[in-house]
Amino acid sequence: MTIGNIYRGREGMVSWALHRITGLGVLLFLLIHIADIYIVRYGAEAFDDLLIIYKGLPFRILEIGLVASVYFHAINGLRVIIIDFWDGAVDRQRELFWAVVVLFTVMFVPTAILMLIAAFD
Repeated sequence: MTIGNIYRGREGMVSWALHRITGLGVLLFLLIHIADIYIVRYGAEAFDDLLIIYKGLPFRILEIGLVASVYFHAINGLRVIIIDFWDGAVDRQRELFWAVVVLFTVMFVPTAILMLIAAFD
């Protein structure tokens, strides 16, 4: 492979990359969540001061990104399970990927709309 050649992965590679990225996003949230729960140890006032951050618009948008990550990671995880346990699924990578995209969109768009409405209330 020369420097001029670029690997142009298809649906399987895109799905693999998004699965890892969304998994890391969920892990990062989990670590932040553990840290903020630990702050309760310093008293209710310290925790209440931290909660002000969560009510801000930037955090609400990150929260929508978290939900997107959880939805995609879960749905794509089901795709991975199907590929692992059904021999013919490997030949259906493209169809399974687009099924994940459709199911993700159907689930995420209404959720994101509701979350955005709540963020601006």
